[in-house]
Amino acid sequence: MRSHEAIKHAADKVGVKSLAASLRLSQALVYKWCQESDPNDPDTSGARNPLDRLAEIVHATQDTTVVEWLCHQAGGFYVKNTPPTKVDIPTELLVNTQQLVNEFSQLLMTVTKSIEDDGEIESSEAERIRQSWQQFKSMAEAFTIACERGRFQNGQQ
Repeated sequence: MRSHEAIKHAADKVGVKSLAASLRLSQALVYKWCQESDPNDPDTSGARNPLDRLAEIVHATQDTTVVEWLCHQAGGFYVKNTPPTKVDIPTELLVNTQQLVNEFSQLLMTVTKSIEDDGEIESSEAERIRQSWQQFKSMAEAFTIACERGRFQNGQQ
């Protein structure tokens, strides 16, 4: 999904008029954000939107703090995908699923160790749980990418 499509999708939920009023902007500007914009093509009618600008900040700084903040504002958190060139999973599907289950088991063991001593999870223990969770998600993402690329179809590598 492209940035203007994402903004249009969000605007369609409440209506451009309502969104513009909430942002204290003109409806025309919000409509422009919902249209494709290309600085190299003067015939496109869209305007650079906040998502494009956010992407430019990330690219210019090579820092994802603003994305992490935005994800937090939306009730979630940012997890970087494993780069496609670094998906290093053995080709056997069974081995991969066992690795995935093992990572999940490690996560559960981390949680269990955190609560078994006193029945509470302290902030340092929560940090270890977060790290284990991030490792599990990274492994699951790498596995999913391998599946999407057909790595487990017809003996392909």
